[in-house]
Amino acid sequence: MKAAQLIAAFAILVLIHEFGHYLFSRIFGVKVEKFYLFFNPWFTIYKYKPKKPAPANNEEEKMTWRDTEYGIGWLPLGGYCKIAGMIDESMDKEQMKQPAKPWEFRSKPAWQRLLIMIGGVLFNFLLAIIIYTGIVYSWGEKYIPFRNATEGMMYSEAAHKIGFIDGDIPLFADGKELNYYSGEELMKMLDSKTMTVLRNKKDTVNINIPEGFIFTANKEAENGSMFMAYRLPVVVSDIQPGMGADKAGMEKNDSIISINGIPTPSFDIFKSELDKNAGKDVKMTFMRKGKAVETTIAVDGAGKIGIMLTQLTDIYTTITHEYSLLASIPRGIELGVDKLTSYVGQMKYVFTSEGAKNLGGFGAIGNIFPEEWNWEQFWSITAFLSVILAFMNILPIPALDGGHVLFLLYEIITRRQPSEKFLEYAQMAGMAFLFALLLFANGNDIYRFFFK
Repeated sequence: MKAAQLIAAFAILVLIHEFGHYLFSRIFGVKVEKFYLFFNPWFTIYKYKPKKPAPANNEEEKMTWRDTEYGIGWLPLGGYCKIAGMIDESMDKEQMKQPAKPWEFRSKPAWQRLLIMIGGVLFNFLLAIIIYTGIVYSWGEKYIPFRNATEGMMYSEAAHKIGFIDGDIPLFADGKELNYYSGEELMKMLDSKTMTVLRNKKDTVNINIPEGFIFTANKEAENGSMFMAYRLPVVVSDIQPGMGADKAGMEKNDSIISINGIPTPSFDIFKSELDKNAGKDVKMTFMRKGKAVETTIAVDGAGKIGIMLTQLTDIYTTITHEYSLLASIPRGIELGVDKLTSYVGQMKYVFTSEGAKNLGGFGAIGNIFPEEWNWEQFWSITAFLSVILAFMNILPIPALDGGHVLFLLYEIITRRQPSEKFLEYAQMAGMAFLFALLLFANGNDIYRFFFK
């Protein structure tokens, strides 16, 4: 299921990215020789070449959509839009030896070539905004503000080591207010130097975040231990007949506050105490309609008393924002910009030894998706990947769109075009670098899978 979601997301992102190049090429009359979803080394799953009527006598030949071969490759690692007269990954040197045709990329003004090259990046970012707009319009935004989570958060072992205590409520990261638990807010915390929390519901405490702590938190997350999570108070939603809670007379909405005198403000502590007393009777105190009630309850051999828990969103006051179609557009733009800003801010870690170890390939990306299909999560992840694809492609590396943009900007500023031989060598160097990076990132995935 994860693989299916990854391939589906990639298909959408590649189609939109390459269509951006295709559309600007068509606008400026540049011939697009091939437009392919996925790569097609050795053979092609499907291809279609439209028939083009012959031009009338003395009529100048113009490029249309019929000049393009459309197809689907078998290797779902990307796709391509082969633009005539352009030095790209196809490395078609024979074409470049021929005199330039008026409908080729190299014959067009630099500003037109620049727009053709940024078309893919632009369309990926626009796609992310459109998806975020659709998400908030369809599902709205529902969250629990940190200040409404009266029992605070529970923290990982690494967080405890640097000074966090279970029950702390996050307030500020480097002086910037923290609102609710999300990927962006988490990055603010892990990337900050000082976090301010509310402790014991009354004391404000500053906690210093060590440099590079983000890598420690990431390693914990890979092992299934998140930096923090909302604490879940033990409030009964249902009772299983015949088990300890039922026999002791517990009722729906009872809130368990202690076991054998040990406070149980959250489910993790509650479960730990039950496990310690498996097969025994315990003294349990719970709140019912504002009054404390104490009773003795039998815990079975599996450490259970037969209760179902009330969901977090039914305990804490949640905030739900619903958006009209018009209101969802600026929110979609805001989310797209926030995701891009957050991702760009994280890039500084890639250029460290620890950051390189944490690079991931297709396996790491696939693991982002849930094990069961969920449309909201699928579109949210696809939008985020679209932001990543846009940013990564605009990096000034030869063979990426950003490399072509860099050389075009040089041409516009100096009014001198780099030689085709230089562009060929730069393209080969860029492809070699990207191939090595691809092997390294996916090698990290393989290493983590087998050895970690």
